[in-house]
Amino acid sequence: MRKVKKVGLAILGTLLYCSFLSGASESSTLQMLARAIANSDNESVQISLMKGMLKSLEGRRGIDAPESWVDVRGNVSSSDNAEAKRLLQELSQIFGDEDAALEALNTVRNQSANAGEREGALRSLLAQRNDALAIELETLLDDRELRTSAIRAFGIMPQPGAAQLLLNRYRGFDMSDRRVVIETLATRIEYARELLGSLRSGAIEKSEIPTYAARTLESMLGSDFSEVYGDAAALSGDKGALFEKYRKLLTPEIMTNADPFEGKVVFDRTCAACHLMYGEGGEIGPDLTGSNRANLDYILLNILDPSADIPDSYKMVTVTTHEGQTLVGSIAEENGRRIVLNSVGQKQIVAKQDIKSRVVSDISMMPEGLLMTLKDDEVANLIQYLRTEEPLGGVKLKWNF
Repeated sequence: MRKVKKVGLAILGTLLYCSFLSGASESSTLQMLARAIANSDNESVQISLMKGMLKSLEGRRGIDAPESWVDVRGNVSSSDNAEAKRLLQELSQIFGDEDAALEALNTVRNQSANAGEREGALRSLLAQRNDALAIELETLLDDRELRTSAIRAFGIMPQPGAAQLLLNRYRGFDMSDRRVVIETLATRIEYARELLGSLRSGAIEKSEIPTYAARTLESMLGSDFSEVYGDAAALSGDKGALFEKYRKLLTPEIMTNADPFEGKVVFDRTCAACHLMYGEGGEIGPDLTGSNRANLDYILLNILDPSADIPDSYKMVTVTTHEGQTLVGSIAEENGRRIVLNSVGQKQIVAKQDIKSRVVSDISMMPEGLLMTLKDDEVANLIQYLRTEEPLGGVKLKWNF
């Protein structure tokens, strides 16, 4: 009986979600959902319906609350179920409820609160472009739990002096957050210009700009960027010549002295944002754990010419919003009202009403030229790490010429 009820709830949630996409009146559908939630005394039903409602409204702002929403708040707010309360708060913010926004803001400020709850509250405030949150962002840079999200938030909610603030604090961050700073500065033209100034002065080294960020910066700044960084598009050069260059470099003698542990450091810096390896890393590109990593030619082909045979799901999509933000990723989901971009380190939900332009490129999200940004010993160490057959500890290496 319980299984039947769960299946019924799932079907109901799906039908209600689809009613949005089929062109049914949004206000009437929201009112139907709200009335059902308010009239139910079953938390499973309430949660299922609120999930369907939230899924339909992802990325949206400024939606009028359905008439029955005050009854929903009265019903659900007294619940002891943390998930039900979270869903209620997120939906209430979408409906412009100032009390719900203040509650979320207090959760973000409360360093004794659960880290996941604080992160969720920050995301919901960002989604609604909450002005009060903008005032908190500089303080959150000192908060280890929320620092990464706070850095990214400056890209979503731009502020005067934000780029210089991030650059001034750059050296105090760990390697992961430094990369997030570079990614964030590559999302807005005014931030990108500040980053270029730091490149010119030597405060930021060329090696600290990931190749995927360099490609975006070059498209934004043009020759001003390439004069300092070099031609990001030309890094790939003649692929045949590059293939031979690295084939000759990575001899058995060189690889004997290559260090897989140092290679993991290089991998974490240059590859892990997009690729999983032994269960760790990003999910933009394929999981490398099960790939044919023993074969040198296979590794070089996929690194040097990642766009040679690229599925649509890995093609690079560049989205520019009406607010001036540039987002790069691959399309993870799409419906009539929003897209979900699979970007480096995060998924980004963008309402279609916010999109100024969208360009799909016949190139991979993985930039060419990765190896050319590394020293020869770093290349050898990286390849040695990619050859491992299990996580470092009990290292087994296999070489296939």
